[in-house]
Amino acid sequence: MKLGVSFYTFGQNVDIREACEETKKAGYDGVELVLSEDGQLNMKTSDKELEQMRRMISDMGLEVCSIGAWNMWEHNMAGEDPADVSYARDIAKKQIDVASALGADTVLIVPGWVGTSFAPGVVRYDRAYENSQNSLMALAPYAEAAKITMGVENVWNKFLLSPLEFKRFLDEISSPYVGAYFDVGNIIYIGYPDQWIEILGSQYIKKIHFCDARSEAAGMSMFVDLFEGDVDFDAVMCALEDIGYDDWITVEFLPNYRRYPYQSIINARHSLRTLLGE
Repeated sequence: MKLGVSFYTFGQNVDIREACEETKKAGYDGVELVLSEDGQLNMKTSDKELEQMRRMISDMGLEVCSIGAWNMWEHNMAGEDPADVSYARDIAKKQIDVASALGADTVLIVPGWVGTSFAPGVVRYDRAYENSQNSLMALAPYAEAAKITMGVENVWNKFLLSPLEFKRFLDEISSPYVGAYFDVGNIIYIGYPDQWIEILGSQYIKKIHFCDARSEAAGMSMFVDLFEGDVDFDAVMCALEDIGYDDWITVEFLPNYRRYPYQSIINARHSLRTLLGE
């Protein structure tokens, strides 16, 4: 397995060159870049700029493992506003275009939300389920044409709250280009990550985020450094081995460190050496 760093760890206005340099120095193999409205990677980033970015990252000896999107939290693809849903789909298409240009094979998709404390609006659960599926089904041909997988992440959205429901949701979409981008820390307040991995299985687990969290804490304060929380990483590794997963493990830390933000990935790399027996 290769080890990556998600740039969600560094905030929306990260300097991509600097963050890549620090990622390489810390001993990782690749990066998950994150689209935003105003950052260096945005909805208007040109093909020429993407090619320059690809060369810069490659010259550092890094790969791009996946593409996320900050602005997906501003536009609900599971919502009831047609214009908002349309823009959320446009964000996903831009992610796919960026992934294709930068050599990644997966984009991280926020499937929308029923409700959350940090994004606007509440949608009735059954409508959110239908709307989200409709969005992903509409996007699947675009992803397939680019040979880019959409990895639906388990996020704090009061939606898709069990591995059985998540699997059924993907079963019903029935596209090899729509799977799961599974975050082991995000799930700790409602379940056990190893069980989710085993139930979703190799058919659906496309990428993995590593973070840690304490189940008894609330809000963003529940997230902690690796091994400080309640994620049973030994059980997670056994589950990944059982399903034959050998793709990227990408670390992500939210909230971002207030000072010395790159220290978070240095600390995580030491923890991963212990976990992986390096």
